[in-house]
Amino acid sequence: MMLNVDNINVYYGQIHALKDVSLEVKEGEIVALIGANGAGKSTTLRAISGLLRSRTGSISLMGEDISKTEACKLVSKGLAHVPEGRRIFLQMTVLENLEMGAYTKPDNVKAGIQDVFERFPRLKHRKDQIAGTLSGGEQQMLAMGRALMSKPKLLMLDEPSMGLAPILVQQIFDIIKELHKSGTTILLVEQNAEMALDIADRAYVLESGIIKLSGTGHELAQSDEIKKAYLGG
Repeated sequence: MMLNVDNINVYYGQIHALKDVSLEVKEGEIVALIGANGAGKSTTLRAISGLLRSRTGSISLMGEDISKTEACKLVSKGLAHVPEGRRIFLQMTVLENLEMGAYTKPDNVKAGIQDVFERFPRLKHRKDQIAGTLSGGEQQMLAMGRALMSKPKLLMLDEPSMGLAPILVQQIFDIIKELHKSGTTILLVEQNAEMALDIADRAYVLESGIIKLSGTGHELAQSDEIKKAYLGG
């Protein structure tokens, strides 16, 4: 099992944000986490990557309990998290951002950058450009490229299509499919439920901090409840 989240409860002060959340991601899968704004999707990823702590339960990565592991140490254990809003280093160049992503793999910088440029040719053309001057789509590509520099076993993507034009959304999803094909396990948080379910092996639906439904991507895409709530059906 790549990731096992068992019965976590996360609070923001008095607000009970995640309630007994359990989910699993098997090696080689794309698992989607869908739900309305404020359902707890980003909170789930932040808890997995050590930025928030659960009061109960456990989180395991490749069989190792990481519930108490510091966020900065999880990268070297094979976990990469591309947060909502991209969070790239805006004042640095594209190249400098990528080099920062390789801090746990200092021997691998050159090969890693080459690999990222093959996946994202647009970044190669802009390698010396200040990241803050890139378009939204290019910034998303850079955020994903920077995460890939650590050669993650599990890549967590938080709303990668947010704020992008439809043509760029399609490009980002094509890249996700490519990454999956090349062996990266992916946990995807996405408000574009239709596209997420289309590429997901399995999916979970989060509602007010509770997992309400789970199943294969195809099953959930066919569910009347899901169609009504998230697919405009």
